[in-house]
Amino acid sequence: MEFTGKIIAILPPRGGVSKTSGNEWKSQEYVIENHDQYPRKMCFDVFGADKIEQFNIQMGEELTVSFDVDARQWNDRWFNSIRAWKVERVNTGAPMASGSPVPPPAPSAMPEFTPGDAKDDLPF
Repeated sequence: MEFTGKIIAILPPRGGVSKTSGNEWKSQEYVIENHDQYPRKMCFDVFGADKIEQFNIQMGEELTVSFDVDARQWNDRWFNSIRAWKVERVNTGAPMASGSPVPPPAPSAMPEFTPGDAKDDLPF
């Protein structure tokens, strides 16, 4: 799944040591807001110090985030996890492709119509 919008919050990184493997882990959450008529927000996380550094997400950036949704249970409660696996910068000022058609210019003056036009074949 994908979500495109602007980063509006960067939460502090979290980390610890895995109880099962003994390896250190690091995770950071970000909040992104889209530009719909009724804007929606989504809080997603990036897992792993290498991914956090690779993505290098900054406040106010326009991004497209590819993510997976998963749920897990803890103490008889369920929690959703939205984990980003790809982040792309949105080019807001990108030039149009050279092969794209250019719309015709708008007419500068309104055409003149006469009420009794002989070529008028409309029935009303």
